[in-house]
Amino acid sequence: MKKLDDKMVPVDPPASVVAALTRLLRPLVRLLVHFHVTFPVLSNLLKTIYVDVAEKDFRIDDKAATDSRITLLTGVHRKDVRRFRQDINRDRVEPRAATLGALLVSRWTGSRDYLDEAGHPVPLARLSRDNRSRSFEALVESASKDIRPRVILDEWLRLGIVHLNDDDEVVLDTESFVPDEGVDEKAYFLGQNLRDHIAACTHNLTGDGAPLMERSVFYDELTEADVAELEKLCKQQGMRTLQAINRRALELQTASKNKPDANQRMNFGVYFYHAADTDEDDAGS
Repeated sequence: MKKLDDKMVPVDPPASVVAALTRLLRPLVRLLVHFHVTFPVLSNLLKTIYVDVAEKDFRIDDKAATDSRITLLTGVHRKDVRRFRQDINRDRVEPRAATLGALLVSRWTGSRDYLDEAGHPVPLARLSRDNRSRSFEALVESASKDIRPRVILDEWLRLGIVHLNDDDEVVLDTESFVPDEGVDEKAYFLGQNLRDHIAACTHNLTGDGAPLMERSVFYDELTEADVAELEKLCKQQGMRTLQAINRRALELQTASKNKPDANQRMNFGVYFYHAADTDEDDAGS
């Protein structure tokens, strides 16, 4: 044990936490290798994040931590701590196209103005003409005045998110923002969704307040046909749940607009994964 800020903390991390990290890092490292993110690049990035987290999340009495204390907490050399703390450009900028796209899809699939009687997103006229309020142009302009609707439309056509029907209407091809192409968009949601999932797990594991919902259903000894059936069921039920949450969240957001305490965000998602029982991700765990 080591004394740190009047608290006794273990020198070595729990073996169960290390084992969990080993499992969750394997697919992440596979992703990094695929996109040529080498270990030196990752190591340097991890140092900046360690310093940033220690500085912002482990303050005492809301006082700024010294370089020496951050070194003690993180193991990052003090000269590196000093350099990273002076780097004002270390914050990453979220891609505008991804965040705006998510907002547009959420409105298209959640606002009653853009849904039919069955709750499905309706095809939209490309332009706001003939007094038609339900148009792709109106949808984009309701979310942003900075980007022309034609720019968004061309990009979405390229990504396979929408297509044009015979009436020159814009049709949403997916009920969730999952483009067939577009690395930037997929990378953005990788970071956002896994960040919040891991944050929920971390919250529950550290016992910091009431536990957050974090549940899954998992089975082995299934056939490929079994998995295919379950995948179809998960997609159907998952999309129904996401659409219901999306519609209600949009209603609440609209009603709470401009309220002084409207400063909270939430993230709810579903996922499905399958692999053979001999998957390397389970090796050694």
